[in-house]
Amino acid sequence: MLEKRIINILRDIVGKEYVSTEKTDRICYSYDATQQQFYPDVIVRPADAEQISLILKMANAENIPVYPRGAGSGFTGGSVPTQGGIALVLTRLDRILRIDQDNLIAEVEPGVITASLQKAVEEVGLFYPPDPASLKFSTIGGNVAECAGGPRCVKYGVTKDYVLGMQVVTPQGDVIRTGGETMKGVVGYDLTKLMVGSEGTLGVITKIVLKLLPKPEAKKTMLVMFDSIDGAARTVSNIIRGKIIPTTLEFMDATALECVRQNADLDIPESARAVLIIEVDGDRELLERQAARILEIAAPLGVVHTSIAASDEESEQLWQVRRSVSPSLRKVNPDKYNEDICVPRSKLPDMIRAIEAISNNLGIPIVNFGHAGDGNIHVNIMVDRSIDGHEEKAEIAIREIFAKTLELGGTMSGEHGVGTSKAPYIPMELDSATVVYMKAIKRALDPKNILNPGKIFLEDL
Repeated sequence: MLEKRIINILRDIVGKEYVSTEKTDRICYSYDATQQQFYPDVIVRPADAEQISLILKMANAENIPVYPRGAGSGFTGGSVPTQGGIALVLTRLDRILRIDQDNLIAEVEPGVITASLQKAVEEVGLFYPPDPASLKFSTIGGNVAECAGGPRCVKYGVTKDYVLGMQVVTPQGDVIRTGGETMKGVVGYDLTKLMVGSEGTLGVITKIVLKLLPKPEAKKTMLVMFDSIDGAARTVSNIIRGKIIPTTLEFMDATALECVRQNADLDIPESARAVLIIEVDGDRELLERQAARILEIAAPLGVVHTSIAASDEESEQLWQVRRSVSPSLRKVNPDKYNEDICVPRSKLPDMIRAIEAISNNLGIPIVNFGHAGDGNIHVNIMVDRSIDGHEEKAEIAIREIFAKTLELGGTMSGEHGVGTSKAPYIPMELDSATVVYMKAIKRALDPKNILNPGKIFLEDL
């Protein structure tokens, strides 16, 4: 535990009511969606960059680890306090500072909930596209730290494509600005892109300038079921080759469909072995032509059923098929390892077949769904930790899945980051020279390694 004098310094900086060493609070900030658990020594909830600067300066002087945290919804242990220290909770920085309709930008603080920002900009006819599955509770700061994606990224890109600039408190307590409010800017190194996706290891983000788009006039949702994953994957490739970029191209394989059949009241034909949920947006007249062309492309590729939404309500019903998967998973087995590999979209069938073989060889269920438009597969390895050998089998499955992913030209993480859970596998994807350069950046910005230590790189810096 931290010395009493340290706790008093923190109370002087942010106010007594925003510092806690109570066990119940320490438990609340000890885990994320991975269910890894490490207790912080103290929870601190600052109000602004000035307070964060003072906290980091003190932490540097005292060699105390600091763990920035938003909603704690990450899937790789990125915010868990592995070495105790200070849990720096940023939820008080929750203001949308401005929405500039002339320049199509918004300035926000990191604690703003993603869905709240989307709602606010849509009320004035604008659009913030990144849409991670956690958007109703994850924060913009966490999205930036992890470079979050989501279903719409096939057309609109991921979080990094919308961050123009930010205010950052460095590990040594300096307050700096990166980027700006313009679409162009090439003065000096691009520190904005360096900070995006750095998982809270290089700085604490306190303000973010985001690019916005005009809100699309309308959208159209289609659900297409196929008799094989190959037909679904070929449809995806042919749609893109046909110069159509849908808003979303979500897929579910046979394992995911089986979960839905068994655990949700939805009518899914037995012959269906894969599903695509395809959504297009834009001008109404264009949507009708695009939808017709997409169905024409899919028709000869093993389609067994098609549904087209005629309203927003019907669109929600189609999406319910996809949303039914995650709640169904715990009925397969009580514990899961959630990986988010990404392969070239043409390699999707090869990857799914490889995962099926791994599942069969090890005798553990693996359920797959995700973003077919960019080859991002959410691989859910379902185990029961109470059964001897299940955890070991899961670890073998993860390593074999990563190895096949890399063999196919993919990456071990499309949008979840590295954190602690993928750190042991870094050498599989990054060569030693690349890792040396990354560690050099971390040492230069954080020489005492006090900001989110133990993440991305397990070994000493």
